[in-house]
Amino acid sequence: MLKAFSITAILEGVSYLMLFGLGMPLKYLAQMPEPNIYIGYAHGFLFIAYVALAVLLTMERKWGFKMFSIFFIASLLPFGTFYVDKKYLKPMMAAG
Repeated sequence: MLKAFSITAILEGVSYLMLFGLGMPLKYLAQMPEPNIYIGYAHGFLFIAYVALAVLLTMERKWGFKMFSIFFIASLLPFGTFYVDKKYLKPMMAAG
C-alpha cells in the first residue's frame, strides 16, 4: 500500500499544479473553462484517493495523528505531496 500511496501522492501533486498552473489561467485569461473542468475532476478524485490512502496507511502502520496531519497539510500546499514522497515515503520503501 505504501507504493500506491507514493504514486497517488505524485499524481495528486501533478494534478494540483496542472489545475492552478494550466487550468485556471486558461479559464480566466483565455476564457476556456473546459480544460479546467476535466483537470478539476481528476484533481478532486486524486485528492480524495490521497486522503483516503493516508488514513488507511496511518491506521495500518499505527503512525498516529501527527503523521496523518503532515500528510493532510501537504495535500493542501503546492509541492507538498512531492515533499512527503521524498522525505517520508521513499525512505520507507527503501527500508523495506
